[in-house]
Amino acid sequence: GINAEYCKQWYQRRVRGQHSSAGQRVLAALLIRLALAEVFCNNCGIITLDEPTTNLDKDNVQSLAMALSAFIKQRHGSGNFQLIVITHDEDFVELLGRNEYIDYYYKVQRNANNYSCLTRKSVLELTHGAR
Repeated sequence: GINAEYCKQWYQRRVRGQHSSAGQRVLAALLIRLALAEVFCNNCGIITLDEPTTNLDKDNVQSLAMALSAFIKQRHGSGNFQLIVITHDEDFVELLGRNEYIDYYYKVQRNANNYSCLTRKSVLELTHGAR
């Protein structure tokens, strides 16, 4: 899962010692924040990420989705864990939807009266059976 050692190893392999892109630095910062959340908030039931794919290229988005999938798998058995991801990136939601522990997501849209509506959707609608 995501922990301080994982982040250190990831950082040494992908970022340190080379000219890293802004996306790689953003991804490193996100992974460090998740590791800190794991260390300091082990009993926290909710972790929220707001637009985590901003400034990430496709490869880094995939790396983030894989890291989050490992984090979700690790926390799945805790019984009180929820991950809230606020994003406009449906490709990222689709990548997360490939995780066996994620079954649905909520989409916010405006209705005809210009009110916000929250709709629960199956990740299968995005993954088209790619799980």
